[in-house]
Order: sequence, then C-alpha cells, then structure tokens
Amino acid sequence: MQTPKEKEAAVNLNDHLYETDFYAWTQQQANLLRYQQWNQIDLANLIEEVESLGRRERQELKSRLSILIGHLLKWEYQSSKRSRSWLATIRIQRRDIIKLLNENPSLQSSMEVALQEAYENARDLASGETNLPLSTFPLQCLYLWKDLINLNFYPGESASDDLME
Repeated sequence: MQTPKEKEAAVNLNDHLYETDFYAWTQQQANLLRYQQWNQIDLANLIEEVESLGRRERQELKSRLSILIGHLLKWEYQSSKRSRSWLATIRIQRRDIIKLLNENPSLQSSMEVALQEAYENARDLASGETNLPLSTFPLQCLYLWKDLINLNFYPGESASDDLME
C-alpha cells in the first residue's frame, strides 16, 4: 500500500512524463497495466487518451469521406479533367472507409453527422481544386451512402474505358 506521500510523488512523476515524453509515458502506462500496478497508473491522463483514440477514429472517417466526396464532385462537375489520379483516390478512400468501418462498426451510428460534416469540407476541396465557384456544388450531399461505398459508382457521364481500366 502506498503512503499519501508516495502516491503524490507517483502522480507528479506521471504528469511530468506525460508532458515531457509522451511515448515514454505510454510505455510506462502499458507496463503498469500489464503488471497490474493499479495504484501507479496515471488514470486521469489515461482516460483522456483512450477517449481521444475514439475521437481520432471518427475524425479519420470524416477526413476520408471528405476526400472521397470531394473527388466524386470533381469527377462529376469537371468531367473533362478526369484522371487516373482522381480514380485512384476514389478507389483508395472507398477501400479505406470500408476497412475502417469493419474495424469500428459502432462508427456507423454517427454516419449521418459525419457525412454532413464531411460534405462541407468536400465542397471546399472540390471548389479549390477545380477553380469552380463553391455555389456550383449542391448545399447538401446528393450521393447516397450505398453509392459512396459502391466500388462501381462514379457520378455523371461515363468515363472513357482507358481511364477506368
């Protein structure tokens, strides 16, 4: 059993390490958990970090959706400039979104909000990369979720066969 003085010293050491060498802190916390040293764990910072892991997964979903939708908007609204690069980005983002959702199925419950937030960024991305006015793109996402992850969905006119092969 730790004395109050020992407990305070452990807390101060944890806080210092957390602020000065995050990697070392993570390794220390992992070892404390592994060896069940419950009274030495930096509980406050550990809780904060676990919560941030979940936020990071949600942010990754929004980021990937933004890139995917932005490229689909470019694909649809600037069809004359379609490229293999755009095609590759669309394909990669779709695969990564599907993988992320398979690894984190509970993210599905926040899909509506993530899609709305991602669409705002997607419009900015499409406008910035096409030099088309922001008003060119609809205010609300017109793509259905099932289409976004459909590996064969490309909005607008069909692309040339050589681009799609």
